[in-house]
Amino acid sequence: MRRQRWHDPQMTAGAGDDSQGMRPYRDHVIVCGLHNVGLRVIEQLHSAGEAVVVVEDNNDTKLKRIVDSLDVPRIEGDPTRLATLREAGIDEAAALICADGDDLRNLGVALLARETRSDIRLVVALRNAPVGRALERITGPGTVLDVAKLAAPSFVESCLRRNHHVVSLDGTDFVVATRTVRTSGALRTVFGDLAPVAVVRQKSNSQQQILDTQADTASDAQHEMLICPGRDEAVKLGDQVTLFGPLSEFADLNPSTSRPPTSAPARRLANTLTSLRSTIAGFVTASERALWAALFCLLALNVFSMVLLMSFYRGPDGHKMGVIDSAYFTSETLTTVGFGDFSFSHQHPWLRVWAIILMILGATLVTVVYAMLTNVLISRRLDASAGPRAARRMTGHVILIGLGAVGLRVLEGLLAERRQVVVVERDEDNRFLGAARAHNVPIIIADSTIGQNLTAANLNAASAIAVLTSNDLANIETALAADDLLGERNANAPVVLRVFDRQLAHTVEHSFGFRHVRSTSELAAPWFVGAALGLDVLNTFYVERQAFLVGRFTVADAGGLAGTAMRELAARTRVVAISRRGGELEYPPRRDTRFESGDVAYLVGPYEELIEVLRRDQRS
Repeated sequence: MRRQRWHDPQMTAGAGDDSQGMRPYRDHVIVCGLHNVGLRVIEQLHSAGEAVVVVEDNNDTKLKRIVDSLDVPRIEGDPTRLATLREAGIDEAAALICADGDDLRNLGVALLARETRSDIRLVVALRNAPVGRALERITGPGTVLDVAKLAAPSFVESCLRRNHHVVSLDGTDFVVATRTVRTSGALRTVFGDLAPVAVVRQKSNSQQQILDTQADTASDAQHEMLICPGRDEAVKLGDQVTLFGPLSEFADLNPSTSRPPTSAPARRLANTLTSLRSTIAGFVTASERALWAALFCLLALNVFSMVLLMSFYRGPDGHKMGVIDSAYFTSETLTTVGFGDFSFSHQHPWLRVWAIILMILGATLVTVVYAMLTNVLISRRLDASAGPRAARRMTGHVILIGLGAVGLRVLEGLLAERRQVVVVERDEDNRFLGAARAHNVPIIIADSTIGQNLTAANLNAASAIAVLTSNDLANIETALAADDLLGERNANAPVVLRVFDRQLAHTVEHSFGFRHVRSTSELAAPWFVGAALGLDVLNTFYVERQAFLVGRFTVADAGGLAGTAMRELAARTRVVAISRRGGELEYPPRRDTRFESGDVAYLVGPYEELIEVLRRDQRS
């Protein structure tokens, strides 16, 4: 049955005494952390009718007000303390999601929860891949998720203007692709067995005139979307239909030819530039190591000479050298100045021999240090100008602005698609710069909100601009600057924009005409929700502004779906394939096809609908 929900208006006290803090929660989901993906997870769980308890010790009043407006119980306390988790009802919880922005805290909460309850379903957000793999050995496969890794493919597809997604179901490649209707008729007549996921059509003039009289009309009101329509639905010329089916039925999506070919001269030029860049980088690195070694030798020679002179040098009147005199004499000898203040003509022969050695070694070491220091300075100067020079020679490249965790994932995804990329990063101490340089991509250290710096990245020849910094204001400023510089080319070079705030993203998208505004939290949240509720999320994609999930679950032996026919499911959900026990993948399932216990079902639809199907199966 649908989860019950509890609300206590006083549910904001700290987690102190267990006897006073216990609440009668059961089969709920505990979410630790409000920032970024945590808030989106809470909203989606709440929208799906799941019971949620939030644990947070952050003082952000804005986030607290959002949670309170949802009528969701909220506990203020440290989730790494067992008392706090017990107050949140961990002993009776169905799942716990660790969505804090701090990896260390998420790790601590997950380990504590696993020690407390070995059977609770855990979902943990971690950016560090090795730590995540180690944690999965304790918490189980599929329990550790990386927000950047989950969100990056959507940004890559937007940069490539790709309107299809490849999904593997039971070892078979399927595709979600958007097609324009060329012949009016029913969906089954026009597209055969391909499963319709969504139909986007223009509203009629009469409908639009009515909407135009409403004060809250948004620009997307010009379109009407049908989600998971039946195959008997009629479509007209020009309608956009998103379809799901085997890769073999999409003749124009051959993976071997989907990537743009690179000409032989371009490949040779790219290889030459890569080799030259690697050589210079290696030489600079080696020079820096050698410079430190030379400086150490010079210092050691200086100290040894000072000790030797203070111990054995005797002036004409028999006085010894002090620290200042010995340092002064050694320095003027090493630098070949030689003012003649001190003479070795009356010293022991072995000390005169040492003077000869000191002059030769000193002149050699000082010359080496000067040469290496000059080389490092010049190399750094060349490195700073290498990015703009390399960008000027590129055409059809992607300008990636902001090299954070998401930016690096998007960079790797674009390179895997054999696309040239120019990185623009403001912080020269960014910890991801080393990883980007390892990929041999041009890097420009500059403020992306200034149009001149975008021009230095050869904006006019770029095929796309991905603005991925963690600052919403900087992203919007950069996107507007790029759009202004592109002018009429903005239709051919999409500006892909990362904005966290959902309402702001909606406003920016429609006020300024951007078509590719994405939130990493919005993209990743369904994976966390699905994992917490037992739904294995395989992919997420957008049709217009509507997010869709491709999910998988196993029909329970005593669940509510066993014996249910496909036509009896929610209208906004589509079962695209079924894997029977010990059998092959069944595609496409028909209206009269029935679920059987142990079936692995693959569904497509909005996350709320998929969760409702999952909840229905969990009823006994």
